[in-house]
Amino acid sequence: MLLRHLRYLLAVADNGGFTRAAEMLHVSQPTLSQQIRQLEGILGVSLFDRTSRMVKPTEAGLAYIECARRVLAELSAGKRALQDVKDLSRGTLRLAMTPTFMAYLAGPLVHDYAAEFPNIHLEIYELSMSDIEIGLMNDSLDIAIAFDQIRSAEIESIPAFVETLGIVVGRAHSLYNSQYELTVEEITELKFALLTPNFETRTFIDEYFAKVQITPKVIIEVDSVNTLLEVIRHTCVATILPEAIATQVRTLSKVPLLDKPLQREAVLMRRKSDYHSAASVAFMNLALAKFNVQQDM
Repeated sequence: MLLRHLRYLLAVADNGGFTRAAEMLHVSQPTLSQQIRQLEGILGVSLFDRTSRMVKPTEAGLAYIECARRVLAELSAGKRALQDVKDLSRGTLRLAMTPTFMAYLAGPLVHDYAAEFPNIHLEIYELSMSDIEIGLMNDSLDIAIAFDQIRSAEIESIPAFVETLGIVVGRAHSLYNSQYELTVEEITELKFALLTPNFETRTFIDEYFAKVQITPKVIIEVDSVNTLLEVIRHTCVATILPEAIATQVRTLSKVPLLDKPLQREAVLMRRKSDYHSAASVAFMNLALAKFNVQQDM
């Protein structure tokens, strides 16, 4: 069995058939089919059900595909381990953050990291929680900053800091720079622009509203953190976002709440492995030190 067999196997599984997989691999469809049948002959099982319109993995195929993913991920990590330079004179860091963290963490962290390790090539991605987990598991990411809601046993989380969310308004809003503490009942009188339900932050906000038994007036839903910030800057509607964003953006301000604040734990995520690149370890240490200093202030 060759590594080519495993790569071909995953291509067919991920593309839902031989035609698209062959195009992606730049091989002919007969060649790809032959390689998969050769693999099935070695293993003594059928890996795909070819009777339906879509090519689907069999039960045996599903089990073997997951094993193949882990094997290729481990080999990729091993290759990077050979290339890793411990003195950080070169290397690559593949970092991901969820959108709300990207809005206020990426700039300061990248500034400090690049200043201390100027020879490290940075690849930065804004991804959802599910895409971050996939990226860590298939070794296309080194480390990530996200929420403590990990679903995969293959990923470890290192507590980083507690994030506080609050009501944020722009200069056009009557509550801009107000020190008045809103009650839960008064929140129902506000008009909101919020992220769409496909964001983890929106799910967290909706759970808060359900807990305090209020129905907010959501008149605008936005599929981008940056666009949401622009909406808040230029309208008299409020939103709920990490308070750190309002602290960094002069045209925004947070509105104090009489009730206890909305808080959630932020974590550094990485794949459970015996090997982590020197570049990713350096980032983890720098980030944790920075977060600890901020929490102590």
